[in-house]
Order: sequence, then C-alpha cells, then structure tokens
Amino acid sequence: MQKEINENLKKISTWKRIFFLLIYTVIVGIVRMLLWAIILLQIGSALFTGEPNPNILNFGKKLSAYLYHILLFLTYNTDKLPFPFSDWNVTEELDLPDIKK
Repeated sequence: MQKEINENLKKISTWKRIFFLLIYTVIVGIVRMLLWAIILLQIGSALFTGEPNPNILNFGKKLSAYLYHILLFLTYNTDKLPFPFSDWNVTEELDLPDIKK
C-alpha cells in the first residue's frame, strides 16, 4: 500500500493535474462573479423591457457551458482541459440541453 502511494506521488501527471486544478479553481471564482453580473443585468433587462436581453442570454449560455466544463474537469469526469489551455470549441461541443432563444 505504501509503495502504491509513493508511486502515485512520483507521477508527473498527478502533479500536473493538481496544478491545473488550482488554476481552474481561481477561474471558477472569476466566472461566478461574471455570472452574477449577467444575472443582475438580465433582471434589469426584464424589469425595463419585459424580456431578457438576447446578447446577454447568449453570453450567459456560453459562460455556463464553460463553468460546466471546468466542473467536469475538477471532478475528474473529463481529462480535457477547458479554455484557455484548449480551444474554446471544446467547451461549445459539450452536449448541453437547448435553452430559450
């Protein structure tokens, strides 16, 4: 058992994953702040115009998909690195349910 733990500690891939986990944890905090801004903007749009702003709606969908991709990586459900360490298209290719248009 101790030998297995020592082998796991020596794997570069494990430490590389931990490094990216730390980076994406910081990015999640930034994305959460942006999502709150989107929520507040959509509330304002709904109050003043009676409907959500389509531009903000689209940006919110993309940002939500990005956050979902990060969470999949952080929880070890995928090994694909999210943006900025991969193409943005990887995030857009996620199988997400269709929402309001």
